[in-house]
Amino acid sequence: MKPARFDYVVPATVDAAIEALRAAKGEGRILAGGQSLLPLLNFRMARPAVLVDLNGIKELSFIELRGDRLAIGALTRHREIEQSPLIASKLPVMAAAMRHVAHLAIRNRGTIGGSLSHADPAAELPMLSLFYGAELHVQGPEGRRTIAAEDFFVDALTNCLAPEEIVVEIEFPMLQHDGWAFEEVARRFGDFALASIAVSVRRSGTRMDDARVAVMGVADTPLRLRQVEGKLGAIGIDDGTPDRFAEFVTSSVSANGDLHASAEYRQHLLGQLARRAMQTALAGR
Repeated sequence: MKPARFDYVVPATVDAAIEALRAAKGEGRILAGGQSLLPLLNFRMARPAVLVDLNGIKELSFIELRGDRLAIGALTRHREIEQSPLIASKLPVMAAAMRHVAHLAIRNRGTIGGSLSHADPAAELPMLSLFYGAELHVQGPEGRRTIAAEDFFVDALTNCLAPEEIVVEIEFPMLQHDGWAFEEVARRFGDFALASIAVSVRRSGTRMDDARVAVMGVADTPLRLRQVEGKLGAIGIDDGTPDRFAEFVTSSVSANGDLHASAEYRQHLLGQLARRAMQTALAGR
């Protein structure tokens, strides 16, 4: 199929891109990597009057260390994140997860800003933004504002951006941990996840001083399980910890069902992944 007719704009600056969106009066769409948008255009599920291509704005592609945070430009490709030594050393859970993002051809073109804005509940980067407690810096006609990742995702394929706003960069705090894990199951490698979990732990003797837990593929948005994190601080570390963790996770999530997997299967799968992830995290990396 072919997309419906649209005007095409290639701005050289973020301000020019915002002006193009403003002039489109709500009928504009942003093109970054195009891995999600182009299929929607071809099936005519999206019919923008104006397509605003951000690929000429080179300053939106970077990976930069800023004190205890790592900043990533919105146009940074998945493959750049996957291969970055800085990501591997400072955000290891992200580095591990990037290998599960779709297929190589898509990772070569897809962007972090595009993935976050698309807000697919079975995509890795939205979940990782919650896991790390990321902040998204967005720019619109009124200037810049900062949105916490937990406030950004409203529903499946829905974010909180105004029609004339653009994600320009994302800042990820670096976690202090003794061990971490990322686990995911898909029907085929590179397909959307049926369920996935990210875990990091910091130990203090035989107890957990701090823990971080996030899941995806089981609800309309990715989820950070703060209630589970709180419970982990109150239990000791022993051979039964992975089993108790799996129980905490499954009791705090009510999984969705769809044509790919039933709710019951996803709930069971998430428990198994949680057990495996905690075993790996406690073993240390």
